[in-house]
Parts: sequence; structure tokens; C-alpha cells
Amino acid sequence: MAESFATTNRFFDNKHYPRGFSRHGDFTIKEAQLLERHGYAFNELDLAKREPATDEERSFLEVCRGVREPRTDAERVWSKYTARIKRPKRFHTLSGGKPQMDTVEDFSDSDD
Repeated sequence: MAESFATTNRFFDNKHYPRGFSRHGDFTIKEAQLLERHGYAFNELDLAKREPATDEERSFLEVCRGVREPRTDAERVWSKYTARIKRPKRFHTLSGGKPQMDTVEDFSDSDD
């Protein structure tokens, strides 16, 4: 991996991980370090902003495109990261009114 995923930029995701990857709890220390060191290159490859230079990078793209399952640490951590940021967010709503109740009408033939 020395030649693959080379970049001088550190990768940070302040939107989803404002305190950093290692402090959030979704990733192990090793995974967080891998994301910080090579995540910029992973992201550029995934978004087609950069052409793959090695066989390892071409294999990485196959995983990103869903052609095959991840096998290397880089492929696994990027798949994990993209799955975490694409998941739907839970949200709660507040309403100002009382809960609506369904009413059941009585259509029996009783003479009252």
C-alpha cells in the first residue's frame, strides 16, 4: 500500500465526525488512522476525481462500485465509512396538538 492511495492531505469529515474518527466510536484506532492517512485518496477515487494508479486502487474501485466484496483493510474501512454516512438519520418530531384518536362508530341496531 506504499504506492497506492498516496496523498499529502489528511482526511477529515467534520459534518459526520466533528470530533474525529477515533473519538466517535464507530471505528477502531487502526481504522481511524487508515481513514485519516488515506481517506482523501479513497474519497477522490470513489468520486472519480482521481484515476487509479495501481492494481490495488483498481480493486478498490471495484468494491466502491459494488462489483465485489471488500478484502483488504482499506476496502473494508472505506465500505464501513460510506455505509455509516449514508444511513438514514433518526429524527423526532414535536407536535403542538393532542394526539388524534380514531373513533369507532357503533352501527348496531339497538333501540335506546
